Amino acid sequence: MKFSKTRRDTIKKIMASGSVLSLPGLLHNRLEAANTAMGMELSEKINHSACKWCYNDIPLEELCEKGKAFGLQSIDLVGPKEWPIVQEHGLTCAMGNGAGMGIARGWNNPVFHEKLIQDFSNLIPVAAKYKIPNIIVMSGNREGMDDETGLKNCAEGLKKIMSEAEKYKVNIVMELLNSKIDHKDYMCDHTVWGVELCNMIGSENFKLLYDIYHMQIMEGDVIRTIKENHQYIAHYHTGGVPGRHEIDDTQELYYPAIMKAIAETGFTGYVAQEFIPTWDDKLEALEDALKICTV
Repeated sequence: MKFSKTRRDTIKKIMASGSVLSLPGLLHNRLEAANTAMGMELSEKINHSACKWCYNDIPLEELCEKGKAFGLQSIDLVGPKEWPIVQEHGLTCAMGNGAGMGIARGWNNPVFHEKLIQDFSNLIPVAAKYKIPNIIVMSGNREGMDDETGLKNCAEGLKKIMSEAEKYKVNIVMELLNSKIDHKDYMCDHTVWGVELCNMIGSENFKLLYDIYHMQIMEGDVIRTIKENHQYIAHYHTGGVPGRHEIDDTQELYYPAIMKAIAETGFTGYVAQEFIPTWDDKLEALEDALKICTV
């Protein structure tokens, strides 16, 4: 397992200072453990994906080829034109897009329902053809609307595409986003709201995308929330808090414990890395994240 950038820099400083001589046994043991970990296979408990937009300066073919070499199994948030490319490289798209009107204009506003229903009704059979398990949807912004009205509007609109989703065995998945930092005014910004929407729709093919980064900002208590609501969650996204960068020891969440909690729920879907890399080698940062999420 590769050390994070911070850990690598620390080890270099220790070696340069000569202090390693005073702690030979301790450092030897730690380095031996790290070397052993480098040879470990990625765990089958977590299926690994990555969001394409975080690597937009890397051609999709290169991301697929190099990512697959270190354990990537899926590319998130690509649409129908890119699904064949991903599949040609032996990967899947665990969370597809290709319909919708953006994050701010979503299912909570009946004005958009006609177009949304048409677009998603067209997309669902195509997703099924390419064996895409999940399609992402957004609640939209509040724009002065109360949460109860938003729930009612979302449920009424989404129910009109659920028979199609059930027929083709495709999940419609609403993402939980933070409305504090990144997506001001977004309505589906707390797990309890999303769970209530799942209950109102009442279909096994409607679930939530639990974004760990976003929900840490909005409500914290990540592991307990996952354990208590895992049956409503179809997919996970990652990201370091604060800043949405690497998920190593430069941020406040301890991802190995979170991944262990997810695995213990019996989750069989995908965890997608959705952090913005700061390392010079973005693919090395992605590989490191996959190792961190291996439990």
